[in-house]
Amino acid sequence: MKRLYLLIFLALFASPVFSIEPGEILADPQLEERAREISKGLRCLVCQNESIDESDAQIAGDLRLLVRERLLVGDTDQAVVDYIVERYGEYVLLNPTLQGANWLLWLAGPFVFLTTLFCVFIAIKGQKNHESQPISEDDMQRLHQILDKDTKN
Repeated sequence: MKRLYLLIFLALFASPVFSIEPGEILADPQLEERAREISKGLRCLVCQNESIDESDAQIAGDLRLLVRERLLVGDTDQAVVDYIVERYGEYVLLNPTLQGANWLLWLAGPFVFLTTLFCVFIAIKGQKNHESQPISEDDMQRLHQILDKDTKN
């Protein structure tokens, strides 16, 4: 039983395993470090919000190789990212920029949150305006008359 608990503990708290194949690793450690940093910011196109550094999908492997090829050619980090974005679109970025229509996506969350807060405020304020008031004597007599009619029938 202790082994089972140990296995569960290790499975839950294991450090993330990177899916980089040994054949993908560059000989130059500085270039490899740059490739890893770039790969952490690029999304796997078929996975759910996973970087190409973490994904073991075929297309993620292809993108990792493409990053390394561009670095070997002599591209800067930004030039590599720009090349991949030009080829695959901004969806490939884990943290999209605020250019183009993306600003709408960035502002949609806060807008919906503030609109919800406003609606809740209006609803609470509306409830305060409808506080219960005591029943007048005339209304009480009328209520008794109605109730007496129903009991007689």
